[in-house]
Amino acid sequence: MNKDVFEKVASLNKLAANGDFKKLHEIRDTVMQLKAPPQLVDELKNKMQTANMPWPGDEGEKRWQQAWTAIKKVWASKWNERAYFSTRKARIDHDDLCMAVLVQEIISADYAFVIHTVNPSSGDSSEIYAEIVKGLGETLVGAFPGRAMSFVTKKLDLNHPKVLGYPSKPIGLFIKRSIIFRSDSNGEDLEGYAGAGLYDSVPMDEEEKRVIDYSADRLLTDHSFQQSILSKIAQVGNAIEELYGSPQDVEGVVKDGEIYVVQTRPQM
Repeated sequence: MNKDVFEKVASLNKLAANGDFKKLHEIRDTVMQLKAPPQLVDELKNKMQTANMPWPGDEGEKRWQQAWTAIKKVWASKWNERAYFSTRKARIDHDDLCMAVLVQEIISADYAFVIHTVNPSSGDSSEIYAEIVKGLGETLVGAFPGRAMSFVTKKLDLNHPKVLGYPSKPIGLFIKRSIIFRSDSNGEDLEGYAGAGLYDSVPMDEEEKRVIDYSADRLLTDHSFQQSILSKIAQVGNAIEELYGSPQDVEGVVKDGEIYVVQTRPQM
């Protein structure tokens, strides 16, 4: 079904490997021409429904096409310039990098956080370091101006987090209940190459940008609420580290006071 697309990508990929980097954009455009094989559609539908996730096709062909476009954008991000040049700098064959797509339901988050179960600044393994922002986590891990609220917690005293820095990010991202297609490459597993964050994760629906006023947010105005949320985040990080038996980088969100883990990976 997609033989012509595969052949064109292979041809353009050879040109890019020989230094014609303008072909990277053309490769991404070519990937977007992929047609969805019926077997893939059936398997994806089955897996999503088994996981009690909404199937986009139930809302009509237009919604399915939105989902398929998002999936292709994730695959195409393998050839974005930043990622491509990073593999070359690390002397890694770009063809060794494989891209899968992780399908997740988006929680309309109140806050998003990242946890490092070993303090990355000091290397202190007895201390958890975390950052939190209002809204979705893209403003935390992406190239958005300002800083997040940061805090540390001793693993032997998880109920008493210490705030290190206060938030100054002027923009928050918010979204209705939706699906996100996340990049899941083997880049994190390739020696000498930190692939996390180089590839795209694409939601079906656009996020809404809002100007944030942290001075009126409960995270700053209500000390009891602040301590409760930060302690819960630290407890989750500690539990995940104990589960896997090694330091972890954990991403998650807070919704109505409850903690939801989005993903975890070994802390490098």
